[in-house]
Amino acid sequence: MPVDVELVTTDRKRSAVNLFSPTTLGELNLTNRLVMAPLTRTRSGQAGVPGPMVAEYYAQRASFGLIVSEGTYPSHAGQGFPGQPGLVTPEQLEGWKHVTDAVHAAGGQIVAQVMHAGRVTHESITGGQPVVGPSAIAINGETHTYDGKQPYPVPHALTESELAGVIQEFVTASRNAIAAGFDGVELHAANGYLLHEFLSPASNQREDSYGGSPENRARFVIEVATAVAEAIGVGRVGLRISPEHNIRDAFETDSADVLATYGALVDGLAPLRLAYLSVLHAEPTGAFVQELRARFGGPVLLNSGFAQMTTRNEALDLVRDGHAEGVVVGRPALANPDLVYRWQENLPLNTPDATTFYTAGPEGYTDYPTFEPS
Repeated sequence: MPVDVELVTTDRKRSAVNLFSPTTLGELNLTNRLVMAPLTRTRSGQAGVPGPMVAEYYAQRASFGLIVSEGTYPSHAGQGFPGQPGLVTPEQLEGWKHVTDAVHAAGGQIVAQVMHAGRVTHESITGGQPVVGPSAIAINGETHTYDGKQPYPVPHALTESELAGVIQEFVTASRNAIAAGFDGVELHAANGYLLHEFLSPASNQREDSYGGSPENRARFVIEVATAVAEAIGVGRVGLRISPEHNIRDAFETDSADVLATYGALVDGLAPLRLAYLSVLHAEPTGAFVQELRARFGGPVLLNSGFAQMTTRNEALDLVRDGHAEGVVVGRPALANPDLVYRWQENLPLNTPDATTFYTAGPEGYTDYPTFEPS
């Protein structure tokens, strides 16, 4: 019986591509396809300066193919949480330089997630800077501030002329990230923060060229990504999205509108050739996410774990079956600094301690043990 050479070659290529094989995302050359998710940890104090403990935490996880830092604010108005690090002051950049040096010394790569909180903050967090958003619509509920829990304020609706200044904040922060030794940046357009607020019809009720139609709501995110790519090089820029996540009142419940909005977004991003698109979605192998992947046309990282943790088998399948170029994991990475080794050898995992996610000390941060044979 004749052998189908093309089929055999395809099967060999497929078997060679697995979660632990190398890949390239733009200018980033990964030794494996496990990506550490951006995880808010609030360990940088009121000045937003990452210290030695932060450097230790990230360096412990340098075996990941890529580390994405916790969300870092590009301006004081963009700070979302007490203890969140920034990319604004010289002290913050010096702190991050120690972090990136430590990660690189341990053989890893790290990109900075640039995150403007938008309306997900309070003036007592931003140092009195006005809270901003696409529209003057407050989030229902309260947020943790330096002065205790307080209701979310009604944000100032950014004017068209003010949007240029916000874009420049993203550009400056991204340049600062590269100066601080990061290998690239990930723009945060997910989880209800500013860029996501422009995408959601619930938080964006503008009547100008940045609101209304799906194309208009995608416009600001595309402009930010374009400006940052021009500033630091497109091969060092990724973007994270979370369509239909419905968090922090950034509701996206009309499936037709969601496809139109995120379709317009990826169509606008595709010509840029960004390093990657990171997608957080409950159904990463479904038709919607895979259509976005096809239309984006570049490397896509998938992350299904938010309400529940991504499992080893799921991560293996996502890459093996050709659904993604890499898998983003959060809580397993938080509790297992050596997750790559543990998953490669199918070893038991540490259990994350949720009571220490947002505290200030090393407990539940740098004290999770690596695997030791019994």
